[in-house]
Amino acid sequence: MSVAHETIRDAAAFAALPPDEWDALVLAQRRPSPFMLHAWLAAWLDVYGATGDVRVHVARRDGRLVGALPLIVQRRLGLRVATFLGGTQSALADLLVDPAEPADTARAIVGRAQESGHDFADLFGIPGDSVLAAAAPAGSLRLVQRVEAPTLDLRAGWDAVYAEKTSSKKRNLHRRRRRQLAEQGSRLDVSVARTRDELAVALEDAFRLHELRWVGRPDGSRFATPAGKRFHRRAIEALAPSGIPRIITLSLDGRAIAFHYYFLLDRCMHVHRLAFDPAFARYSPGLVNTLDAIEAAAEEGAVRVEYLGGDERYKLELSDELAPLNQGLGLARTGRGSVAVAARLAAIAARRRLKRSAFLRKAYFDGLAPVRRRLQARPSTTSR
Repeated sequence: MSVAHETIRDAAAFAALPPDEWDALVLAQRRPSPFMLHAWLAAWLDVYGATGDVRVHVARRDGRLVGALPLIVQRRLGLRVATFLGGTQSALADLLVDPAEPADTARAIVGRAQESGHDFADLFGIPGDSVLAAAAPAGSLRLVQRVEAPTLDLRAGWDAVYAEKTSSKKRNLHRRRRRQLAEQGSRLDVSVARTRDELAVALEDAFRLHELRWVGRPDGSRFATPAGKRFHRRAIEALAPSGIPRIITLSLDGRAIAFHYYFLLDRCMHVHRLAFDPAFARYSPGLVNTLDAIEAAAEEGAVRVEYLGGDERYKLELSDELAPLNQGLGLARTGRGSVAVAARLAAIAARRRLKRSAFLRKAYFDGLAPVRRRLQARPSTTSR
């Protein structure tokens, strides 16, 4: 039977899609993403859906979902830009297609997506072996590596992996840091929030710690903004029954001093947010809590960690390989869109050259830091 295609154009219609069929497509991907789950995207649309025109392209065979590409078209500097639902937080986002489907299904979804009314697409978080990139017309979508995204294999068990990845000197340092933290009060506790009620409480602590950690610094995550708080409260409540979200909290005398917020999906720990109270920075509470979080995930059966972030030292020390995430630029539908894509690619290349030059790096990252902070602090211009 032929495949039927449809474009979902609002949050209510998206919410009406069968979550089990949508999530089955997510789980069928090589690297399933919790940020593509139906509950996560529905919560995002509830909070941010009015920032653009929803364009979720779906394919059905015999009435069952067999493919989907969740997009939203937003305005940026006078251009209409197609992005993934979830924006830059949609790590591992991609075109979702049932593996049993012929290649024509994926190509047809991309063809429909190209008629979304955008000037160009800016798709952040795409994996290197992207289904979308493979299905797009040749040369129409350029993938540029943007995030190193280390990963860690936990199949040997946390104790064995920890011993292999760290020296005895490093492990002694970790124990000393934990002891020093405990000495700052009378009791140091680690708690794991799994239930809806536990997660709701832990999330409020996470917001407070995130604000403490990032006060006065540019924070592109918007995790603790009013809208960010509304979104995460809804997402946690929606995902909690599935047993996917976790928040590991390190507390001193009953007060949270560090948190690690992650998702456990398909036996993989997906790191999302972490922060600590800067008052205890000298004792590395964030690292101590990260070790607790990985151990907790391993105890629940996780066999892989997806850090989904940059190449910070602790990630590289506790990882096996890099599985980079990319920014997809292209699918331009107008001349202005083609010019914008070329300009974005040139800007990325220039920034990379700046990083390779010690002098220019200092001028850009230090000298222009106040300007960048002001720009990042500006309200979003992605309203309709």
